Amino acid sequence: MTQSLKDHKMLITGAARGLGEDFARGCIAAGAKVVIADIEGARGQALAAELGENCHYLHMDVSSAASVNAGVAAAAAWLGGLDGLVNNAAITHSGGKFMHEITEPTWDAVMAVNVKGTWLTTVAATPYLKASTHGRVVNISSDTSLWGAPKLMAYIASKGAINAMTHSMARELGESGITVNAVAPGIVVGESTQYVPQARHDFYQQGRALKREQVPADVTAAVLFLLSREASFVTGQIVPVNGGFFMSN
Repeated sequence: MTQSLKDHKMLITGAARGLGEDFARGCIAAGAKVVIADIEGARGQALAAELGENCHYLHMDVSSAASVNAGVAAAAAWLGGLDGLVNNAAITHSGGKFMHEITEPTWDAVMAVNVKGTWLTTVAATPYLKASTHGRVVNISSDTSLWGAPKLMAYIASKGAINAMTHSMARELGESGITVNAVAPGIVVGESTQYVPQARHDFYQQGRALKREQVPADVTAAVLFLLSREASFVTGQIVPVNGGFFMSN
């Protein structure tokens, strides 16, 4: 994908660490200008400084309409427009708890960031994407939303909502030439999964058609393709990227 996004203007939420950081690095390597939107200021600023003049950090809380509206406007101003949005910001919180153990504040927090945040950011970005000749939205889902997993209900419910929103967004924005897709990764080796029990890693790896661990680059490659001009006729799709652990019909 070298330089496949040359001069494209990208906004990535939750990009200060984890998969979002890898998406930002991939977009920069592919020639794009990138705004990292995150609530982690020190880490986001350090990453933007490392990635150079084509990368900029801004503070944005995706659960707040005021913060999102101001942040998207600031991002578009810095970039000089907007060609692509990656809705990556998310929290888990409910991991390790059965559904009857999840508290109401935890449920509300997960939905506010994962679901409301995706909706708010896409709505705020839509006018700028409509002005682009190749508007792209990529939502980050999870393959757990496609097959289910215990002790993760709030997170899985939020990612199921992401899938449904992706279909609806694709219908609503298609007339403007904007594509909307979701990438649904399996468990990815990295900072965010270092505390996942080894038994769960083994469970995933044994169930995959491809018998290896999943790494961030596997997910980033799919995201970069969906952001590119080459994906101009792909929309409304939930793309599992999990080595064949879950296979859709």
